[in-house]
Amino acid sequence: MPKQKTHSGAKKRFKVTGSGKITHEQTNRRHLMEVKSSKRKRKLEADKVLSPADTKTAKKLLGH
Repeated sequence: MPKQKTHSGAKKRFKVTGSGKITHEQTNRRHLMEVKSSKRKRKLEADKVLSPADTKTAKKLLGH
C-alpha cells in the first residue's frame, strides 16, 4: 500500500509539539493592523494549542 501524503495546506498551518499537541497561529494578524491596539497585536503573536475537537482531524491530515 502506498504512503499517505501529508496535506499541503495543513503542514503550512499546524505544527506538532514534542508532547504531541498541535499548535497554530492566531487569527486577526494579517491586515487592518492600525486599528488594533499594540497590546492586542502583541497578544496575537503567541501560538495557540488546537482545540481537542479539531486535533484528531489535524493529526490525520499531517499523517500522525
